[in-house]
Amino acid sequence: MGIHVIKMPDLGEGIAEVEVVAWHVKPGDTVKEDQVLADVMTDKATVEIPSPVNGTVTSLGGKLGEAMAVGAELIRLEVEGAGNFKVDAKTPAQAVRNEAVAAAESAGTTAARAGGGGTVDEFIPITVAQPETVVTSVTSAQTAAAPAPAKAAPAQSSHAAQAYAAAPAHHGRAPGEKPLAAPAVRQRAWDMGIELQYVTGSGPAGRISHADLDAHVSRGQQKAAEGDRRYAVLEGEQAMPVIGMRRKIAEKMAEAKRRIPHFTYVEEIDVTELEALRVQLNSRYAGQRPKLTLLPLIMRAVVLAIRKYPSVNARFDDEANIVTTYNPVHLGIAAQTDAGLMVPVVRNAEARDPWSAAAEVARLAEAARSGKALREELSGSTITITSLGALGGIVTTPVINRPEVAIVGVNRIIDKPVILNGAMVARKTMNLSSSFDHRVIDGMVAAEFIQTIRGYLECPATLFVE
Repeated sequence: MGIHVIKMPDLGEGIAEVEVVAWHVKPGDTVKEDQVLADVMTDKATVEIPSPVNGTVTSLGGKLGEAMAVGAELIRLEVEGAGNFKVDAKTPAQAVRNEAVAAAESAGTTAARAGGGGTVDEFIPITVAQPETVVTSVTSAQTAAAPAPAKAAPAQSSHAAQAYAAAPAHHGRAPGEKPLAAPAVRQRAWDMGIELQYVTGSGPAGRISHADLDAHVSRGQQKAAEGDRRYAVLEGEQAMPVIGMRRKIAEKMAEAKRRIPHFTYVEEIDVTELEALRVQLNSRYAGQRPKLTLLPLIMRAVVLAIRKYPSVNARFDDEANIVTTYNPVHLGIAAQTDAGLMVPVVRNAEARDPWSAAAEVARLAEAARSGKALREELSGSTITITSLGALGGIVTTPVINRPEVAIVGVNRIIDKPVILNGAMVARKTMNLSSSFDHRVIDGMVAAEFIQTIRGYLECPATLFVE
């Protein structure tokens, strides 16, 4: 038997280190050739690391969330034959001890996690409190000194409970009927957060007393103890490591907000005619061309507006103080995935008609959601569009996808009354909430850029006229 060491491969593009975001094996597992061992993340994509050989896992080289240098030991396998790693002959005893320690640790972990489902979260260097865990610390002395729960309520409460059970119910009052209670009782009920309308009074004509309040509270506590958990007190907490895609998103967003002086410009767009055109095109080309949403039409409007205002189609290297504007429009389309926010890129959007753009957006979105997007499909954008569709809200303040200098945010469509030619009519309106880097884009340029987009969208025939 020999040892085969798998090292972190060079993933190209000058990447010096990557982050381990998932282990698919653990010590003691038998693996086959080409079986995926781990997922690692670069700045741009998640990459699966397969096994080049058959063998048994003896050790893992990194913890979840740990950054590992290219060439570092990722995993160690025991294989048939000599393997690719030779143990130093001068220290055989040390090698034996290392193997024994590893085996003991593996056995201890297995025993401690019996029935745990074979997951590898033991490699996460944090402690996660389960929901039922009480996070307060109580010493044995405090436990011994703690008073036992009261076995009997005060006499007044006991009498009230008996009266409560024996008295006829007066809490089913007619709507608007004011419950009878003294001012002091009302004040106490207010302080306790109790609505007197739902309290049973044991006095004459259903008059509510302090004892009735006590009985009402006691009855509510008894219900909770019997299984009504809607208002039960919850304890415990959960700690989750911020790793992988979520850490990349956090770092990128923080860096963008820290370094870019954002300003957001919001404009209302009348999309009544645009929506009518979209419906007509989908009806006319049903089954022949991809179904259009508003996004491909907005993409076309952005491309045409960039021809007049090319400065927004740029990237700013604020360390070298160089702004690079681009002739091609590589449109980033923000997409929500299970792993977090990704921005796949529609390259050369200027060369695509709405149907070609729709097909490419659908392809990229599916690749991003399934985790199959390539690195080159998630990088290189020159301007970004972000939209939450029907959840888009009325106004947003999108964060610029650094090092770009502009992002166009699309809000949801609403029907609203509008004065048109002296008459009030129902129109479909939508806001564009767009953010710009004020170091590069002046307010006037941003406003004119958005107004140009507005012109195309409110007169959609111009989207097809050069």
